[in-house]
Amino acid sequence: MRDKLHNAAQQWELLDENGRVPTAPSYTALLQHAAGAQDLSRHVVRMAADFARSPHRITRTGSTLLQHLATAATMSSHAAPHFAETAERALSLARSANPTDRHYLSDRMVIDHASARAFLQRTSESLRDAAKELDEHLGFQRFLSTLTRRESPLSLPPPRPGGRHR
Repeated sequence: MRDKLHNAAQQWELLDENGRVPTAPSYTALLQHAAGAQDLSRHVVRMAADFARSPHRITRTGSTLLQHLATAATMSSHAAPHFAETAERALSLARSANPTDRHYLSDRMVIDHASARAFLQRTSESLRDAAKELDEHLGFQRFLSTLTRRESPLSLPPPRPGGRHR
């Protein structure tokens, strides 16, 4: 999921190869960005909700994981509206003949689209942090399980002779 979000943030572009808003940006393509972001967000929110219902959420590690998932759910839910506003401005840009309005719409499109991509990137980062936390926890659990599987239990060294006694 983290990679899907990261790839979407990198691949869903608005600007042309010269770094400019196209003269006639595709409403359909931009609306598809919004739909794709909404699908990704639905998966992230579902993942957070499923974990929030699990008994693991009350552990220290679970609480940290839930925080990362909550952040990811929030960030992902902000992306789709920004992509949708970009698409809506593309329609307005196609109808506008006023150069000042066109400039404003182009600037807003760039800002909205960049914001949406940034939300996807932050979602990916939150999921990365959650995966890292879980991996560290599981690594610690594996370490503990190797200690408990030893045939001879750990024992304290015998007391040294000649110690102080009262």
